[in-house]
Amino acid sequence: MPRPTEHEVLAAVLQIRDDTLQVLAWQRAQPPDSGRWALPGGRLGDDEDVERSVVRQLAEKVDLREVTHVEQIAVFSDPDRVPGARRIATAFLGLVPADADPAVPADTAWHPLTALPATAFDHAAIIDAARDRLRAKLSYTNLGFALAPRAFTISALRELYVAALGHPVSATNLQRVLTRRHVLEPTGDLAPPGPAGGRPAALFRFTERTLRVTDASAVLRPPGEPDRGAVP
Repeated sequence: MPRPTEHEVLAAVLQIRDDTLQVLAWQRAQPPDSGRWALPGGRLGDDEDVERSVVRQLAEKVDLREVTHVEQIAVFSDPDRVPGARRIATAFLGLVPADADPAVPADTAWHPLTALPATAFDHAAIIDAARDRLRAKLSYTNLGFALAPRAFTISALRELYVAALGHPVSATNLQRVLTRRHVLEPTGDLAPPGPAGGRPAALFRFTERTLRVTDASAVLRPPGEPDRGAVP
């Protein structure tokens, strides 16, 4: 007799915290994979599509007002990805800006992608897919708006891109490329001076806070790997 098939939605919610790209996960208390860390999500409701379901599931783990972008990234359908009934997962990427600190339940925490604890089922592969989607879209869209505060210095934006991309980025070239694509604009304000004093830095903002393709063929590559639209 064929196994019954179930459908779930899962969300890899990413945020740059302490200059590190981190993912939100909760610790399972019951088998299977008890004690391991899982992505927010759950079974698809009979009256839901996957977009409505992921919003509902995320609301149980994080304040949705702090999630600035959600998009579907992949379907994970290996017959043996979970024990028991076959379960197909539609996975989503969610992004939280760096200046937010949403309240989360006691069983839930942020984890650096470079030091993930033991994860449940195939959730590490979903996290990898979410990270790769973020890195790709930072190259050819304005998705940086979902990682950044409303206003920021170019130096602070550079640090966010470095943390997300995992390689060095020139602040000067980043500003030049994003300005040329009409992604950034000055706010007209200055950042408060730092402890060492000096000239206050100008504050910038993203011109839009919805996703837009800015250069379909651009790739943000590490220094020494130039490409059209690249930021060395």
